[in-house]
Amino acid sequence: MESDMRSIGEMGRDSGLGVSALRFYDRAGVLVPAWVDPVTGYRWYAPEQLGEARLLARLRRSGMPLADIRLVLAGWAGGDTGLVPRLLDGHLRRLERGLAEAREELSTVRALLGHKETSMTTATDTARLTVAGDELAAALDAVRYAAGSDPELPVLCGIHFDIEGDALHLVATDRYRMAVARTPATTGTGGGRVRVTVPTPLADAMRALLTDDAPARLTVDGDGVELETRGRRVAGQGLGEDFPDYRRLTRLPEGRRLALDVPALRRALAAQEAEVCVLVLADEVTVGDEDLDLAGDRVGVNPAFLLDALAAGEELLLEYIGPRAPLVLLRPDVEDVFSLLMPVSLEA
Repeated sequence: MESDMRSIGEMGRDSGLGVSALRFYDRAGVLVPAWVDPVTGYRWYAPEQLGEARLLARLRRSGMPLADIRLVLAGWAGGDTGLVPRLLDGHLRRLERGLAEAREELSTVRALLGHKETSMTTATDTARLTVAGDELAAALDAVRYAAGSDPELPVLCGIHFDIEGDALHLVATDRYRMAVARTPATTGTGGGRVRVTVPTPLADAMRALLTDDAPARLTVDGDGVELETRGRRVAGQGLGEDFPDYRRLTRLPEGRRLALDVPALRRALAAQEAEVCVLVLADEVTVGDEDLDLAGDRVGVNPAFLLDALAAGEELLLEYIGPRAPLVLLRPDVEDVFSLLMPVSLEA
């Protein structure tokens, strides 16, 4: 029997749905496997179910509600030539109405922004700090991976330098993840808060100068940024746009903290080929087996993004707040170095 059928892994690969989505649609009664092994619980799909699974994947990508998908699949299987087009036309009309309403609301928001005086303006003050070169290098390394690269969002294509008093915070985000690191200053101007977002090429040039623990002098003057160490310097202009209020974005409720076996997680994640994998959060954090129902909370993540975050150290904690809240990865020995990773829905 098994030779004529697809395993759940093969079906996920060939249909584009993914293993977690197939499990969800099985539990929801939308796409039920042709046979389930009574001993192992492993799911098997008949060859004719592949077309149905591919149709289901397209409908979900279109944003069709699950209730309508059930009817489309039923009509598809029953050869109903009238019901399915009506359902598709109705869904398209809803999408068009939703788009028109979204445009209207966003136009209102743009108008409100045009009249709003914001405190998150580009820095106009001057700040001068001296920091240890190796500590600034470590902070840059801790956040660089999270910097964006989307040309439609240029303000995220850099590293945000936030200077307040004798502390420098570095922040980077691409919307799906965020990394924050703090570097204390040995000397500085003190005073108010000065902020500038340094484009990634300039930040990378700064990092290249920092080869040891020699003092590094950072100067921010309006949009101008300069770093000097051991007689070498690099300078350039900031992005000149408002960076998101990262302090608000990192103000999260306290969650459950779990110690991570970082080497084991790296090995498991490196073996993942899909764009989404399942983390099982129990007494320890593991990458879920392809079709094994393990006890514990389950959350979907991008394995490549999580691998990047795990580069922060060999001893890390994961703070779990809830299935839709960001995952927080932090070092137990350093409070001001952490990263946030947005979960991925396991239902689609």
